[in-house]
Amino acid sequence: MLYFKQLLEILVVSTRLGLTSFGGPIAHLGYFHEEYVRRRKWMDEKSYADLVALSQFLPGPASSQVGIGIGVMRGGVLGGFISFFGFTFPSVMVLIFFAFVAQTYGVADAGFIQGLKIVAVAVVAHAILGMAQNLTPDLTRKTIALFALIATLLIPHFLSQVGVILIAGIIGYFLFRKTVNVDEFSLKFPLTRRFGTICLTLFFGLLIGLPILSNLSSSIWVGVFDSFYRAGSLVFGGGHVVLPLLEREFVPTGLISEESFLAGYGAAQAVPGPLFTFASYIGADIGGWTGGLLATIAIFLPAFLLILGTLPFWYALRKNSKIKGAFMGVNAAVVGILISAFYQPIWTSAILAPIDFALAALLFFMLVYWKLPPWLIVITGALGGTLIASF
Repeated sequence: MLYFKQLLEILVVSTRLGLTSFGGPIAHLGYFHEEYVRRRKWMDEKSYADLVALSQFLPGPASSQVGIGIGVMRGGVLGGFISFFGFTFPSVMVLIFFAFVAQTYGVADAGFIQGLKIVAVAVVAHAILGMAQNLTPDLTRKTIALFALIATLLIPHFLSQVGVILIAGIIGYFLFRKTVNVDEFSLKFPLTRRFGTICLTLFFGLLIGLPILSNLSSSIWVGVFDSFYRAGSLVFGGGHVVLPLLEREFVPTGLISEESFLAGYGAAQAVPGPLFTFASYIGADIGGWTGGLLATIAIFLPAFLLILGTLPFWYALRKNSKIKGAFMGVNAAVVGILISAFYQPIWTSAILAPIDFALAALLFFMLVYWKLPPWLIVITGALGGTLIASF
């Protein structure tokens, strides 16, 4: 009975956060700290800091992984799932509903679409700049990012992304193995190493096996699941930077039009909860509500497997400077990959004239220097695009 009450409490609290947490992953971490650490005291400051460090160390949606970890601490694996469900489900439902509205009324000829393309330029540029400052602070890592950028621009294929990340990990393993400081560790979770090994094996097995299965299968949904799973596995930095990878996966193949894609991205900016739920919109646009749910599972599954798989080994990983050095190389390569995807197709499809660049500069300034909320950036961009189309 006590366990059931704990699970119900996790559901209520996480759902309230899912309905009210606007502003992206950094803001979400602030909401979590206020609710879970300061108000409810479910964990202490050091444990929360360690959990945030782990979420930043791993690819995937950082705030969602922190929420899952808090749920695991409070109620085991089931508590982690319930915490994720409460925080994510509200925005999933809103975006699936928006996909039906967009299909019913159409968006291809709407003037605001050009404005949303330019919003994407401003938002993704801001996110990548922040990642570059954190993940490529020295010349060596900037050089890794540069070669990753060049390789993925010249060879625009998903296998080139995986290959670049593997090579960068090997380089980082040797270059940074003696430069990593190991911090004091305090985080403890009710998970066994055997359970963690199963989760990590499944994570890497799907990452390697799904592309092979997609090429062998004639089912469109195997390919869709593979694309979302890969995006959730390889993105560092949250929902903003997953945009160019998803656009490259789905727009050129014709599964979703560029207009519909960007309309959904604008809607994702305006709802609370994790930005990775943008996948729910894409899946619903492709295959209705079942497609929306499948896409949601696929893009968040890596986050689950990684956080549950690494928690039992986190202390050893933090002590192993070679492993952490490999991730430093991977992080740098991801920056280069995202800059490549930002240029093609985000920039090339949005900045077509000087007035487009002027609007992008305004939106970037509003976001970065005036610190205005993302939903206001979306509205301004949509209005600006409508005005541009009227001339």
